[in-house]
Amino acid sequence: MLEGWFAGFILVWVVILIGLFAIGGFFMFRKFLKKLPKEDGKSVMDWEEHYVRESRHLWTDEQKQLLEDLVSPVPELFRDVARHKIAGKIGELALNEKVPEITEELVIRGYIMATPKRDHKFLRKKLNENRIEITPYEHLF
Repeated sequence: MLEGWFAGFILVWVVILIGLFAIGGFFMFRKFLKKLPKEDGKSVMDWEEHYVRESRHLWTDEQKQLLEDLVSPVPELFRDVARHKIAGKIGELALNEKVPEITEELVIRGYIMATPKRDHKFLRKKLNENRIEITPYEHLF
């Protein structure tokens, strides 16, 4: 049998590995669920990609920069995923409303709607930092 510090090291390492596998499995399972087709035959991620692709020509450089600024508090590791999800929601709103161009108001509405409720306090802080009046969007929080 293993004795002493080496046995403790192996035990700690096994616990760490099991924890990391559990965390990775959780996120992989969430992604798997998002890829499952819904009643219409498309998954959540398929619709998100569709809205981003179809609304790409509506974005101005100014609105792209605003979106970049708004997602800047998101940790680097998750920023691309967050940006894509938010851009998908903004694209959905733009296409449904048949707007000729994406506006600041549309970016803010889409950002609020795509952001999970638990992150709304960070979103409010970021909007305040950018001196954006949140009163018109209060009903979305």
